[in-house]
Amino acid sequence: MSGHSIRRPIGLVRGTGLYVGALIGPGLLLVPALGVAAAGPASIIAWVCLLVLSVPLAITFAALAVRYPEAGGVSAYVRAGLGEGPSVVTGGWFLGAILLGAPAVSLMGGYYVADLTGSSSTVAVIVAAAIFLAVLATNALGLRVSSAAQLALSSLLVAVLVVAIAFAVPHLAPARWTPFAPHGWFAVGTAANILIWLFVGWEAVAQLAGEFKRPDVDLPRSMALAFAVITCLYLALAVATISLGGEASSNVPLADLVALGFGHAGRVATALLAVALTAGCMNVYIASGSKLAGALVEARAMPWWLGRESSPRPLALLAVIDLAVLAALVTGLLDVTDLIRASSSLFVGIYVLAVVSAIRILEGRARIAAGAATVMVAAVAIFSGGYLLVCVVVGGLALLQWGYSRLIRSMQPGGRPSKAKS
Repeated sequence: MSGHSIRRPIGLVRGTGLYVGALIGPGLLLVPALGVAAAGPASIIAWVCLLVLSVPLAITFAALAVRYPEAGGVSAYVRAGLGEGPSVVTGGWFLGAILLGAPAVSLMGGYYVADLTGSSSTVAVIVAAAIFLAVLATNALGLRVSSAAQLALSSLLVAVLVVAIAFAVPHLAPARWTPFAPHGWFAVGTAANILIWLFVGWEAVAQLAGEFKRPDVDLPRSMALAFAVITCLYLALAVATISLGGEASSNVPLADLVALGFGHAGRVATALLAVALTAGCMNVYIASGSKLAGALVEARAMPWWLGRESSPRPLALLAVIDLAVLAALVTGLLDVTDLIRASSSLFVGIYVLAVVSAIRILEGRARIAAGAATVMVAAVAIFSGGYLLVCVVVGGLALLQWGYSRLIRSMQPGGRPSKAKS
């Protein structure tokens, strides 16, 4: 889910690490517990289904990347198969997912600090706001977390998870698996809609296809190795979360796991990691969101007054919206599950457009994989429920602005838009 600035060439080992790093992120600090809260032990079915979905999804993006080795990413793929309008919607959805995802990520770090200090959820939101403001300041100063640093933090998280799960094995309680589906079978779909937040990232490394030594060979192999690592790690984490927590709601499931082997010292270390990881991810989110907002202005999917990519106005827009979201968390108008489900729904929408586009522009086995991915992603989208309204609103606003700008442009002499009206 993070951006990378990598120079040629990328080989098999590095490519595998980038794929794993693109999926592993601060979501693992909280989202697995939310999946259990939604469906109980039956959430394991959601994990398995999403891993199955990852296969055709990753194959599709790898094929798209080999065919279109450019940095434009998913928007470029959608434009190639479906045209400019859907591409504009894709960009709008990406920006919406960043706007909603950034406060959720910062809140995860806040929860771990609040747990360590024995504070309330209100304090967690205040800490989240502090993390957000600090990251905002570093972005305003032009400071960025490098891809190497972010990858190192993700690698550290993987190591902590492996150690925590190993220490948790003696404490696993089979009794926690009954009743298996306390909220009914439909809840499995709801859990999948939440957990898909942890599976967003297969498209990120695909954008670097042109920088692989042998993209047609190394990229698919890197993807396959990363899938094996992710499968083992995610399933082990799912089993541990269910076996230790059952339906109990915890905002710091990783701290609970680590504390089994290392006590209070483990909680301290986990809280420090959580803050560093969320701050690093937030830095990437804000930088990417600001850049994307500028690109959407260039595509006329956002008002001209936001300025170009180098303008501070997109950064200011992100600050205003996300601080408002954090205020809504304090007042109880929203909770972290709302943010994650809304953000996940936007990502699901992006994937739907991407795989439908892939069906049109790919051939052979890649097209079959895209077809399978379309069916499965659409199934996950159904369980978004009312959160699909977020997709409708965000996509509709992007299309309205884009259509309005095109109309104004067509009315100007020579086809040039008037800044005063576009």
